[in-house]
Amino acid sequence: MLKLLIVKTSSLGDVIHNLPIIHDIRSHYPDAEIDWVVEASFADIPKLHPGINRIIPVAIRRWRKALLTKQTWLEIKTAKQQIAQQNYDIILDTQGLIKSGLLTYLSRGHKHGYDKNSAREPLASLFYDTTHQVSRSQHAVARNRALAALALGYPIPNSLPVYGIRASTAPALELAKPYIIGLHGTSRDSKLWPTEHWVTLGHELAEQHLNLVLPWASETELRRAQHIANKLTNATVLPKLSIAQLAAVISKAQAAVGVDTGLSHLSVALSIPTVAIYTDTNPALTGVYAGILTPAINLGNVGEIPSPHQVLDVLKKISKNLTPQT
Repeated sequence: MLKLLIVKTSSLGDVIHNLPIIHDIRSHYPDAEIDWVVEASFADIPKLHPGINRIIPVAIRRWRKALLTKQTWLEIKTAKQQIAQQNYDIILDTQGLIKSGLLTYLSRGHKHGYDKNSAREPLASLFYDTTHQVSRSQHAVARNRALAALALGYPIPNSLPVYGIRASTAPALELAKPYIIGLHGTSRDSKLWPTEHWVTLGHELAEQHLNLVLPWASETELRRAQHIANKLTNATVLPKLSIAQLAAVISKAQAAVGVDTGLSHLSVALSIPTVAIYTDTNPALTGVYAGILTPAINLGNVGEIPSPHQVLDVLKKISKNLTPQT
């Protein structure tokens, strides 16, 4: 039985982009035992995949902010022990960063990763026993799948990916259905879609007898969600939810509209038709990536802000509950 350790710690979108390799690997090694090292704040994602055996959480982002505390070093010691606890046939670092390379170095087994010309941080390649060349011009999903195939010795797949996650039980919320999930929050203000566009979209959805559900993760996002909802009669602001709880809400949506955020990738992974809006980044390499069961469309680009009508037109094409224009 193949024992495999995957190192992919962050961010949320990167972790989701890594999910398809689990299905690929199990297609060739059905009995593989697969463990995953992941940032604790994103551990909910691999936990949703039935093909993962053990999750090893790390908290590098938090440790960096408190390196001088005893608690931090106790947590680092525990993580090192967990990573080195087992012998693996293959350790696969699909992140290609120095931090992931260091974690890979701590593990026991034959280590695979990107070569110096393929890794996001070339020095990471020094931590691997075997390196592989994978074009950086590909989408992140394709890169991960190619690296896994090269490391495990099966043909590089050219099929649409299978993300393979299943949402857990939804939280006890009274949500009017059907609804569109509006993923309005993101890491940079330059990635935001104008608030008035969300309001216009909400009015258009009301004409389609659809509701707009708005999650949030920070006080700024909460205020934006409340502002949007106050302008509409068909919008609901969710309580603050964990990633696993939000995944359950997303999984019941008719479709998703989201900005450049990991949650847009999550909706695709949950097989929800998704429109992703880009205003300050090029989606070619890291945009939403349709799965075998999921239509997913990227709109916009650097300096290009899609209009609400453009978004609605695409929604009508991919969602069965919206009336296409004639």
